[in-house]
Amino acid sequence: MSVDFDLLIPVEDLTAPEPVSAPTTVSAPSRAQAADRLTLTLRVEQVRREAEGVNSFVFVDPGGAELPEWKAGDHLDVHLPSGTIRQYSLCGDIDDRSSYRIAVLELPQGRGGSLEVHRELRPGRLIELGTPRSNFALEEAAEYVFIAGGIGITPIVSMIQSVAAAGKPWKLYFGAKSREHFAFLPELEARGGKISLYPQNESGFMDLADIVERHPDAELYCCGPGPLMDSLTGLMADVGRAEALHLERFSVDPLATVGSSTGDGDATVGDSDGTFEVELARTGGSVSVGAEETVLDAVRRAGVDHPSSCEMGICGTCETRVVSGEIDHRDNLLTEAEKAKGDCMMICVSRANCPKIVLDL
Repeated sequence: MSVDFDLLIPVEDLTAPEPVSAPTTVSAPSRAQAADRLTLTLRVEQVRREAEGVNSFVFVDPGGAELPEWKAGDHLDVHLPSGTIRQYSLCGDIDDRSSYRIAVLELPQGRGGSLEVHRELRPGRLIELGTPRSNFALEEAAEYVFIAGGIGITPIVSMIQSVAAAGKPWKLYFGAKSREHFAFLPELEARGGKISLYPQNESGFMDLADIVERHPDAELYCCGPGPLMDSLTGLMADVGRAEALHLERFSVDPLATVGSSTGDGDATVGDSDGTFEVELARTGGSVSVGAEETVLDAVRRAGVDHPSSCEMGICGTCETRVVSGEIDHRDNLLTEAEKAKGDCMMICVSRANCPKIVLDL
């Protein structure tokens, strides 16, 4: 498999339905909404170059207070000066409550978040951050294998710290464009595990099939470019171990967007790429979703101020409970089992596979 690690986009630019006859029922909070929605005003304490194009940013409380605890694999919202909100993985010391650390790859062809971080976040600047939350939790296992591509190492740094502290065996397969692009390598090497490096310009790419074959009993955690994770997903499915693979995606498939028909002919009412109706169970009424707009856009047009952040289907902020209807899931957050269950959707990207769906909004 050939993956250009320069194409990795950083995190920027994780109950049974009530009947329709009970629209006033308040749903359980989503994975994002369950997190504390407060923001923290923190000060940029340090900016440090970690690899080619990658800077780390350390944030502290201006008054020296302890920060909310977090777990390996957590990420948080960064509220940039322009008003843009982006998500970045925490990659600091999970036992250090005095600071948070993120790392950001400057990506000129991105959506602008990484450029703003690199240009605007300087030591001493105050910045609003959300509280930590997770869509990439570390689960109990006898053996861990981590596979990272480029800046995809960021959520894995804290995972390796946790696993090493617990005395569990672990192995890291780490690919990047060149040796200059490996971030946090000295820290990782100090953890005592086994690390295999794949500088693309020297040794080419990882042999994912060989990695899967070498670790038949391990839990695999992967973060990196989409093609890397897609290939690994297919390989794990082929050997019947899909449930042992855990992914953190930083971007959505560009084909899985509004108006991206995969069939022949024109989109029609009820097609996932055509128009459909959304009934608002709690607030009442309904709204038509056009072929060139998202469900999120449509419900906001109808007066429902629903929260969102990434608007790419990767952060979970817009997660909404589905009361009825078939969903065309286009996010990169829900598991296959969660998608099959069909009781929630990310309304920033996912659509209906039927003429009408009912949402708990």
